[in-house]
Amino acid sequence: MLSVGVLGAGHLGKIHLQQLLSLNEVYRVVGFYDSDPERCRLVSDETGVRAIHSAEELIGLSDVVDIVTPTLSHFELAQKAIRLSKHVFIEKPLTHSVQEAKDLIRLVQEADVKAQVGHVERFNPAFKSALPYLHQPMFIETHRLAQFNPRGTDVSVVLDLMIHDIDIVLSVVRSSVKKISTSGVAVVSDTPDIANARIEFDNGCVANLTASRISLKNMRKSRFFQKDAYISVDFLKKKTEVVRLKEVEGIPDPLAVLIEPGEGKPVKQIYFENPAIDETNAIREELAAFAACILGDEEPAVPITDGYEALQVAHQIAEKLKHLKALA
Repeated sequence: MLSVGVLGAGHLGKIHLQQLLSLNEVYRVVGFYDSDPERCRLVSDETGVRAIHSAEELIGLSDVVDIVTPTLSHFELAQKAIRLSKHVFIEKPLTHSVQEAKDLIRLVQEADVKAQVGHVERFNPAFKSALPYLHQPMFIETHRLAQFNPRGTDVSVVLDLMIHDIDIVLSVVRSSVKKISTSGVAVVSDTPDIANARIEFDNGCVANLTASRISLKNMRKSRFFQKDAYISVDFLKKKTEVVRLKEVEGIPDPLAVLIEPGEGKPVKQIYFENPAIDETNAIREELAAFAACILGDEEPAVPITDGYEALQVAHQIAEKLKHLKALA
């Protein structure tokens, strides 16, 4: 049994508390800390979890520290926990700066503790159902569109929304980034509210990512194109569609959809599949996976190095967008 404390009791922090309470076979929730006394009172009344008077006290009571505070405080709180040999779960983005992320990697290695980053879309059941079909995609297109919410406008849409898809793409492609091109517009805030990034990889794959927080509707879709297959993942509706081509063996079904490439090439049949989607809560799944990696002494599902790589690419995109703004 792992004693766990949650730092941050905002909207997401409260969800983390609720999911940790449901995982009572592996976690014992010792408390939470938030700098807002009124929020502490409300969350404590709602969840039955006691509010601890300071972050330092909560860290001392815990085996595992779940950091769900604003990004600016991630590094300070994580390093306090790591220096006391506590395992840390850190919401995305990992840290405010790339250098902070580098420093955390070093601290985690020195302390020999587990650290996982909250890139929750890795645990989205639609994406998990698509993984067996993804084999070296060569073109990826993602759209993450959100209706306007003033809560997230203190950071660029890249670090607010696009970083989810950056992490997904990097986890699938597993190749070094060769070139990044960007475009974006600040519409209602001082940083881009809609942005597009084209990422070219050394293995020839190209990913085209679009993120917007001024859309009239919400959308979270990714499309993967590879040899003889197309995979579409709807992260919001939790649906996956797979279209595959296979060579026809024997006499084809008269109702089958066929493609005849010509020039003596074999006829191929189009297969449409809708993989089964498990009804799971992605946040619960990522927190359960972190407990399993600690108890089993295994590599975290989303290691801190993955969080660093996603942050590094996100900052490259954000810097290029700043440069474009300066030239305008």
